[in-house]
Amino acid sequence: MEDIRNLGEIQLSCLREVGNIGAGHAATALSKLLHSDIQMNVPRVSVVGFDEIADVVGGAEQLVIGIFLRIEGELPGSIFFLLHQESAKRLVSGLVGEYGSGEQDVFSEMEISALQEIGNILAGSYLSSLADFTKKDTSPTPPALAVDMAGAILSIGMIQLGQVSDYALVVDTEFRQGELEIHGHFFLLPDPGSVNLLFQSLGVESA
Repeated sequence: MEDIRNLGEIQLSCLREVGNIGAGHAATALSKLLHSDIQMNVPRVSVVGFDEIADVVGGAEQLVIGIFLRIEGELPGSIFFLLHQESAKRLVSGLVGEYGSGEQDVFSEMEISALQEIGNILAGSYLSSLADFTKKDTSPTPPALAVDMAGAILSIGMIQLGQVSDYALVVDTEFRQGELEIHGHFFLLPDPGSVNLLFQSLGVESA
């Protein structure tokens, strides 16, 4: 049986390459959406236990923006994208301008809508890159967005998943907007069977 914990450097490097290409597509789309030059890259891909995800973003009580969606198609799975509140505010400030709430812990409807669209763009870009590499059809469901403590968001997501996955691939994502640098984290939770199929499609032996 496949075990995502056993991914080696070859597999992680392959996923990092997929992530970087997806980040390039996402940067182009976000630059148009935000009317600002956005650069993105993926410095690291790793594997963590599901109960360690919150630690990656600062702990279970860390207030974050969480975007959750399902991957449908031939490589099913789930995605969490977690971003600190301050980073989320900065990321959408150019889009919503003076209509933003101005308060770090409060998000206006326009800001929420903008973050959902950003989540759509990011997920769509990464999945498009994955589909190009694997020649497998994938598509994201509409994203669900929450502003809460990381532990609460992950708990709700795990209930929706029905405890399908114990481990997640972490795709660290860096945004650069001028001198502003923002860090976010993608957590990919493949459904059973998806990991082996993914690497078979990429022409890489699974670990």
